[in-house]
Amino acid sequence: MNEIGDKREETSIRQLLIEAMRLLQEEGLDTPRLDAELLLGHVLGLTRAQIHAHPERRLDAAELESYRELIERRRQHEPVAYITGHKEFYGLDFYVDRRVLIPRPETELLVEKGLEIGRAISNPLTIADVGTGCGAIAISLAVHLPQAIIYALDASSEALEVAALNRCRHSVERNVHLLQGDLLSPLPEPVDLIVANLPYVSGGEWEQLPRTIAAYEPRSALDGGPDGLDAIRRLLAQARSHLKPQATILLEIGATQGAAVADLARRSFDNPPTLLRTVHFSRATVEVVQDYAGLDRMVVIEVQADSC
Repeated sequence: MNEIGDKREETSIRQLLIEAMRLLQEEGLDTPRLDAELLLGHVLGLTRAQIHAHPERRLDAAELESYRELIERRRQHEPVAYITGHKEFYGLDFYVDRRVLIPRPETELLVEKGLEIGRAISNPLTIADVGTGCGAIAISLAVHLPQAIIYALDASSEALEVAALNRCRHSVERNVHLLQGDLLSPLPEPVDLIVANLPYVSGGEWEQLPRTIAAYEPRSALDGGPDGLDAIRRLLAQARSHLKPQATILLEIGATQGAAVADLARRSFDNPPTLLRTVHFSRATVEVVQDYAGLDRMVVIEVQADSC
């Protein structure tokens, strides 16, 4: 098989994109045109619009070699975000690599709801982002809630290294605090809001994941155990002692998990409090929220402490 641009007349942007799209399509990739354009834009430092505005531009030898290498990586199903080191989330640009999960558009629902809740609280606002990864949720909240104190928690020191880069990139070092530990255990104080995009892929679903996810993204950030709810179950078990008297928990879930997670949430806060719990919660209002595709995507848990 000929390499991309191995003939002089095939080195224009137009012809390179045609050839790259063909190669990516042969590998069964879902978005060959978009991938080819994003990778070429990365090599040339151009937007997709600028690429299309100059279809006859020819690449020099170094640019052509770089593009060949990136297309070959994508042919191996490596995610575009890892190849370029960039992923947009909630209008912000985040650095990502294989140490962290790539942020998804559906996770923006957590940010939207978190901002709605945060703006309604007049007292000093404290938030915990559990399983922060690259820091996308915590940093997005911090940019729009500059007075909030946000704890970005993760068990992975490598993930927190990436989050630190993004925290610096968006100048929110003052109000985003990175803490390593299991779920809520590193929290130094109770919070108003817990936001969590925890692993929720079940054992059966793992076998069906596309290669671009299963072979490249960190399994620890995806695999939620046999039913996909291991981490969520443990988080809810820890939550009582880490919440202020009136608080909210936002959980991202899989499309088939709404009823199961809602039931877990109700049982977690309806159980009689023990002497070990510093706050006794008397009621929990639970709502399952759909994403823009109409699929269950988020569980909202509003909890209230006993008045006595």
